[in-house]
Amino acid sequence: MALPATDLFDVRSLLSDEERAVQEAVARFTDERVLPIIGDCFDQGRFPAELVPEIAALGLLGASLPEDCGGAGLNAVSYGLICQELERGDSGLRSFVSVQSSLCMYPIFAYGSPEQRKRWLPDMAAGRVIGCFGLTEAHGGSDPANMKTHARRDGGDWVIDGAKMWITNGGLADIAIVWAQTGEGIRGFMLEKGMPGFSVQEIKHKMSLRASVTSALFFDGVRVPEANRLPGAAGLKGPLGCLTQARYGISWGPVGAAIACLEEALGYSRERILFGRPLAATQSAQIKLADMARRITLAQLLALQLGRLKDAGTLQPQQVSLAKWNNCRMAIDIARECRELLGGAGITTEHAAIRHALNLESVITYEGTETVHQLVIGRELTGISAF
Repeated sequence: MALPATDLFDVRSLLSDEERAVQEAVARFTDERVLPIIGDCFDQGRFPAELVPEIAALGLLGASLPEDCGGAGLNAVSYGLICQELERGDSGLRSFVSVQSSLCMYPIFAYGSPEQRKRWLPDMAAGRVIGCFGLTEAHGGSDPANMKTHARRDGGDWVIDGAKMWITNGGLADIAIVWAQTGEGIRGFMLEKGMPGFSVQEIKHKMSLRASVTSALFFDGVRVPEANRLPGAAGLKGPLGCLTQARYGISWGPVGAAIACLEEALGYSRERILFGRPLAATQSAQIKLADMARRITLAQLLALQLGRLKDAGTLQPQQVSLAKWNNCRMAIDIARECRELLGGAGITTEHAAIRHALNLESVITYEGTETVHQLVIGRELTGISAF
């Protein structure tokens, strides 16, 4: 019996019935609703907002949060599989779900008051309220402690000045989770669309994540009530905790992008006739395809073990760094190699490989660059920080 080309170690057999059902549902959504339109969305630089109600109806927004907070109560492995199947469609769509779930709903759940959870989380799970996460600033995303955005107390309110850059969902968002320096250290605030002094500018001319909205946020004396401060977030631990959640999902997502590229390259290599025989019949093509399958298999097993550790409550941030580093590098290399196998046809977005390769240039950069994660592991091994 032939082994499945994208599951050589039968990782599927290691999943529970519920996990398999989640993966199948999201895979079906990706096949039927995402893949037919996503190439055009990328070409047009358009986020497919029409899919948001369907994504919400499937329970993919805040999927790991408890049901009484609007979530689906799914385990970490199920959330990882959601990310994998969405990114098999496009990194931009998975980015949307990651930001909404891990960077916006999670901090409200983890650091917010009961009133804040009740007010925002059910509507966010239903897709009626969209969020964005404001941490990165233009002068350096890898050093969040050096942020310039500042919040000062003024009576019972806070007044925020500054700017944030490279913000996914910024132009779509009804609410922004914004991190700012205060006299008491870094704190998190919920800024609502339409607050005086709060403006958003979409970032144009992108060659990556074109089917995603990326923006800059500007704060000019924005007055925010104390009720909009996240009371449980103090210091960098707050935003870094959110980033760990997001990086976890990102460790799974690129596996889906790599699978999409390999499936496309396999199909093309069987049909493309060169020198009287299929490209797939050549040793050079088979060696490349086999090596891609090897790397995907290792990444699948790494992601699954990461999820099991998270579900067991023993996950360490360093483990997320290792998985994010490995799996993003794996996926971007495979996307480029598949593009090469497609020959001249590979440079058009009628094929997926070039789109995934371009998207992964962002994925390997955001939520910690590859170098940052390498240095995290270096610090863990040596006990010495090179930051």
